Amino acid sequence: MAYRKLGRRSSARKALFRDLVTDLIINERIETTETKAKEVRSIAEKMVTLAKRGDLHARRQVAAFVRKEVATADGQDAVQKLFDVIAPRFKERNGGYTRILKVGPRRGDAAPMAYLELVE
Repeated sequence: MAYRKLGRRSSARKALFRDLVTDLIINERIETTETKAKEVRSIAEKMVTLAKRGDLHARRQVAAFVRKEVATADGQDAVQKLFDVIAPRFKERNGGYTRILKVGPRRGDAAPMAYLELVE
């Protein structure tokens, strides 16, 4: 199987991934289940790679995926932060922009939790 279905229809799964990637860009660290973190990681890496390219087409591709309604504390939206803050940070790095840190089981259902964060 090429990917995990996470018990959702394809549209709900895509919406979940869009929200998680947007939150990761804005907060630079999110807490989620391990399986969701492993799936979101590849999408987030592709978004950073597009942002490193920096041209108009890459910006439009990122804007088509990332949510525009969410903004950072200083008023930047996620696309703007990705291109202006995050991409220059990884200019010299060839991949491996994220890391997964395992946290332990969730209290309610004992699902294995993890932090997904951008490396410094």
